[in-house]
Amino acid sequence: MSAPPGAAATGVGRLGDWVLEAVDQVGEFTVLAGLTVRAALRPRFPWLELLRQLEAIGARSSTIVLITALFTGMVLALQTGIALARFGAKPYVGAVVGLSLARELGPVLTALMVGGRVGAGITAEIGAMQVTEQVDAIRSMGADPVQKLVLPRVLAATLALPLLTVLADVVGVFGGMVLSWSQFGIDPSFYLQTINNTVTIEDLFSGIAKTFVFGWLIAMVGCSTALQTTGGTVGVGRATTRTVVVASIGVLVTDFFLTQLMVIL
Repeated sequence: MSAPPGAAATGVGRLGDWVLEAVDQVGEFTVLAGLTVRAALRPRFPWLELLRQLEAIGARSSTIVLITALFTGMVLALQTGIALARFGAKPYVGAVVGLSLARELGPVLTALMVGGRVGAGITAEIGAMQVTEQVDAIRSMGADPVQKLVLPRVLAATLALPLLTVLADVVGVFGGMVLSWSQFGIDPSFYLQTINNTVTIEDLFSGIAKTFVFGWLIAMVGCSTALQTTGGTVGVGRATTRTVVVASIGVLVTDFFLTQLMVIL
């Protein structure tokens, strides 16, 4: 049986509403990105708030990032060692672990962990200010909420994520080394030597360069969603969930296109 005309019309209407909402969200995001760049060029740069956000976004995210990197390196070494043993290449686990962490797993997993923690935190903090009209109060006093609230968080996330990624790469390699030595009997010096002979500066650069974009994207999504929050505390909860989902998908999609770009270059 065919669907009734009313149901088809309702489905088309919902699709149209979704498309319009998506276009509106992209427009708001683009406008906020432009305002953030303009705010960075104004006098009275919020240095103290930037330092506070660096501590909140960078230092306080280090624990979850390092734990994730440690066990990622261990699991990657375990699975790689089992696979390479079939071809008699088990001693070269370090090369695979080093390349995987430097080019993809280190940057992406760090961004996902930071996006879940920091993106949600930014949205909850600024979203609560939005629904309680504190953002409007900042405007009424002649100050720019973008410069005071958005700019420090965007810059802090953009600067902190590459540093966290470097730490994650080091800890992940260490975790893989411990697992390789204890599980497969691979000498740590040989493990590190294979990484040194395989992983190049270009590999490290390609991974770390992407994290600047990831950090900017996570903070911008969090701030943009927060400034559009409505509906009181319930709305803040919905906005926080939306930020985590959009930031995570955005990191994965952006990673694909950045990787393609770096392959071309």
